Amino acid sequence: MGLLGFFTRKPHERAGFELYSAAVGAARRPGFFAGLGVPDTLDGRFDLVSLHVALLIRRLRRDAAAEGPKLAQAVFDAMFADMDVNLREMGVGDLVVGKRVKRMWEAFHGRAAAYEAAIDAGDLAALEAALTRNIWRGEVVPEGAAARLASYAQALAERLAPQAMADFTRGRARFDVEVPA
Repeated sequence: MGLLGFFTRKPHERAGFELYSAAVGAARRPGFFAGLGVPDTLDGRFDLVSLHVALLIRRLRRDAAAEGPKLAQAVFDAMFADMDVNLREMGVGDLVVGKRVKRMWEAFHGRAAAYEAAIDAGDLAALEAALTRNIWRGEVVPEGAAARLASYAQALAERLAPQAMADFTRGRARFDVEVPA
């Protein structure tokens, strides 16, 4: 490989970052924090981003198009490249960043698997339990908040399902499900 090979982008890299950015934007809506009482902490924000990215990746992986799984991987790569950068910007030392990103990666996979299993089974109670465990992490959950967040997640999965792969490959996804109050 010549020197120019180091400067080429991976296929779907740009779309992956744009889709990830859309998921982050959706996860940062104030209604999650004000209306549902999601902790406005580093962990709370990570968990909301994880929920949105997990639902997006689930949708992409299930597409019949060959680009689906590749684009899902690009979104995952974008997420953890961003986590790495954010940790470094927060002053986490180079020797520790890799370990923290690995723990975040493992946490994401556990959450994504729990959310996917519950949604695939149509089990809102299991989804609510997983969200309670992961989002509020043993803190007091405001009355009905976990159930409303589970309904939101189910609605978002349904909203993502019919969106066209052509839009996803252009980095466009619609997360336009209203945050429950």
